[in-house]
Amino acid sequence: MRATKKYKSLPHDPALKARARELRKAGILHEVLLWERLKSRQLLGLDFDRQKVIGRFIVDFYCAEKAVVIEVDGSSHIGKGTYDKDREAYLEGLKLIVIRVSAVAVLRSLGDIMDYLVNHPALKGTPPKEGNLDNGCD
Repeated sequence: MRATKKYKSLPHDPALKARARELRKAGILHEVLLWERLKSRQLLGLDFDRQKVIGRFIVDFYCAEKAVVIEVDGSSHIGKGTYDKDREAYLEGLKLIVIRVSAVAVLRSLGDIMDYLVNHPALKGTPPKEGNLDNGCD
């Protein structure tokens, strides 16, 4: 179940919703490949969103359960060092952890990227549960 309180408490710019939808449909290869390994709780049972609007930014992947953003740095990040630093500072100001991976690494060694994520301290451990899944009744 989605960590609803954490998910809904984030600021967001509604004007970016359509752009986020466009980015999801665009299907950039490195993002699609990573998404295929993140969706449907395949990574440590965690629920991820793709192209999530947070504040005035759109992040590649977001996990509310762990308050983690995964950013895949590809060619669109070239020459945007200051922008990326400001963006990361904003996200960290919201108490989010930003994990950056290279688009080239995703394309060349997705298995290594998945190992890195599985072992990343911010993602380790079991996700918190919402609701009462086991009430002790048979």
